[in-house]
Amino acid sequence: MEFNLAEKLAIVKAIDEVILADGYVSQREIHLLRHLTKILKFESGLIEEARKTTGNEGMSILKAMPEDKKRTLVILLQEMAKADGRVHDIEIELIQSIIEQIGVYNE
Repeated sequence: MEFNLAEKLAIVKAIDEVILADGYVSQREIHLLRHLTKILKFESGLIEEARKTTGNEGMSILKAMPEDKKRTLVILLQEMAKADGRVHDIEIELIQSIIEQIGVYNE
């Protein structure tokens, strides 16, 4: 699946928020993020650029994505939450909030 630059920034912003949500960044999370950047062809430096993006800007971009890209985002966020071996309540709440805000619908 191909993402444009704005979508990549917004996705990395959301993933970064999940990583930081529990206040601890594990090596497994860093490893998974690096792996994802290679698979999804995200350019180096995208994380720093994404951190400059406001939450509202990122959310607007995510909302505008087609349904298939939104579903991919949800999977990426869930995998990142599990990466350190523990899914914290704050991560679940954050992911659920993102799902609700971007309007991902269950079929």
